Amino acid sequence: MGDASPVSAERPADKRVFELLDRAGDGRATGDERLAALRTLLAERPGERRGGDAVPRPTGEVNNHVHTIYSFSPYTPAMAAYRARAAGLAAAGSVDHDSAGAAVEMLEAAAILGIGCTVGLELRVSFLDSPFAGRKINNPDSPGIAYMTIQGLPRTGIPKAAEFIKPIAAARGARNRRTTAAASVLLEGAGYGVLDYDRDVLPLSKAAEGGSVTERHILAATAASIIARHGKGPALVAGIAKELGIAAPLRAARWLSDSGNPHYLYDLLGLLKAGLLDRVFIQPGPDECIPAADALAFAHRVGAIPAYAYLGDVADSPTGDKKAESFEDSYLDELVPYIADLGFQAMAYMPPRNTRSQIDRLRALCARCGLMEISGVDINSSRQSFNCPEVLAPAMSRLLDATWALVAHEKLSGIDGSLGLFSADNFLAPRSLAERIDLYARVGRALDPEHPEDPELLGRLARGWR
Repeated sequence: MGDASPVSAERPADKRVFELLDRAGDGRATGDERLAALRTLLAERPGERRGGDAVPRPTGEVNNHVHTIYSFSPYTPAMAAYRARAAGLAAAGSVDHDSAGAAVEMLEAAAILGIGCTVGLELRVSFLDSPFAGRKINNPDSPGIAYMTIQGLPRTGIPKAAEFIKPIAAARGARNRRTTAAASVLLEGAGYGVLDYDRDVLPLSKAAEGGSVTERHILAATAASIIARHGKGPALVAGIAKELGIAAPLRAARWLSDSGNPHYLYDLLGLLKAGLLDRVFIQPGPDECIPAADALAFAHRVGAIPAYAYLGDVADSPTGDKKAESFEDSYLDELVPYIADLGFQAMAYMPPRNTRSQIDRLRALCARCGLMEISGVDINSSRQSFNCPEVLAPAMSRLLDATWALVAHEKLSGIDGSLGLFSADNFLAPRSLAERIDLYARVGRALDPEHPEDPELLGRLARGWR
């Protein structure tokens, strides 16, 4: 699942290092080996840490929602951090579906590169006991089920997250097997090869190392079966239209007609997600999508920040994997106060996906309900850019502050839970949320990015508040 390296490698040593850094699904490299490769790369190219000919100097942009191979993505955590730095980002964060498996490697890689970093995870949770049970909330596949993120996970909370997720992963695995069987029946009926979960799907994941297995892994195995029959090019576009009833839109057809397209798997996967998944999808049960209140209680317990993931009505999907649909916009005035009362502390949203009017409305509701705003773009395809220039607009400056406040929160609450941004025991608790974010952002920016968890510096910066 690794993709081409972000910078052309001219020297043999570079090629070897990039291959190791990018090594994902073949099991021949561990996280420690990838981190060692990253150190080697920077030793050979010292200018890449702070900017040089090969990469831009930091733009100040941030992205707090990068997926890695520990859910579904072309990127190892080390490569995700490297890509973020190569794009000029000042800070990046990983949030994998049902997994915090990338967290340690992502933190270490960012420190090697000298950029800010936060980590967390993404869950689907049940709102079936809420007033929104029968509605599509922010999940295209399941009414009454919502996506949320757990952001700013302290390092001390990473192993606790792994334990918390185990029963969720087990329930998801059982459903994945049924979904794979349904996909196999569909494919076999259309003349394609049979899919086997253990043989074709699991090896695409990092499940053995705490990663999750998602519908995208099943679709990637499906894509491999389709490519095995038709090859890459116009024959595949015609074949899936005839045999699977999937007519590719003009843009997707152009991409998939090009057999040399480096993003081929991800473009085909996006088309399958939009045109095939609903035929084999099995709705998750309560063991997999736990009540939102249970996930919130866990986040509060480990000192992380639970965020509702706003989607908003979709007109055009940047990754081609979401249909034009209506979600929570029609009842947003009811939903935002409800989630704030439930215990959500933040709203996560993606500036490139939404219109200015959507964002203005959302931000007004966040201010009214005391929710922190967290930005990011869910990177899970090689075609996507790590950049998010929208956050550099003057009107969006609070999103930059929020990222650095997340960085500080994560590091401070890791050494003292009472220093969490939302801790009731925090001596800053009487201050407004805006004031606290401003103070935490100053600390986040003042940290040494190569040693962001230095307890002496953290303590000195925190004492400066008093």
